[in-house]
Amino acid sequence: MKIIEVPQYGPMFRFKDHHVYWTLHLLSGGKRFGRKKLSDMVGIGEGSMRRIINTLREWEMIDIKQTGIKISREGLGFLSELPLKVLDINIDDLVVGNHQQAILVKGVAHKIENGMQQRDAGIRAGSEGCTTILYRNGKLLMPPDWDLDVNRPGLARSIRSIEEMEEGDIIIVGGAFERLGAVNGALSAAFELF
Repeated sequence: MKIIEVPQYGPMFRFKDHHVYWTLHLLSGGKRFGRKKLSDMVGIGEGSMRRIINTLREWEMIDIKQTGIKISREGLGFLSELPLKVLDINIDDLVVGNHQQAILVKGVAHKIENGMQQRDAGIRAGSEGCTTILYRNGKLLMPPDWDLDVNRPGLARSIRSIEEMEEGDIIIVGGAFERLGAVNGALSAAFELF
């Protein structure tokens, strides 16, 4: 899935699509933020954030005023159409690091082989690792076949309580010793599935 196309000519972007998504997600909370605050929260430079903001403004996904940047109705609509959702769950010791970020990815369980691709994508993006949980054939599994219902029934119940979780979905949990490492790892792994 591509949100912003990389230009054929000119300087390369120093940000990825998951940074654009995280920017919109942060703004979706209803607060206004300045460019500097957003760049710190997303973990990219101010120049990259300026490019993201300019693009989102052109697409009418954000509103900019002297009091800060806020997501627009179009931006909220765009976020709701994406097959991703940020989750607030903790999978304890099943991922490395003291910070975790979970991302629900809709309908991609068939693309997961053994979870190593997601782990590697997460590590490349700055996390210590990523754990993938599949909802396949009525079971919650860590690939290839470690059954959460049998081995961690409490965690399985917690995951099953997520309303949006359906057959064929996955959860990617990025783990790191810093918050942004966990966020970037989980989102990068999720975006590589599209």
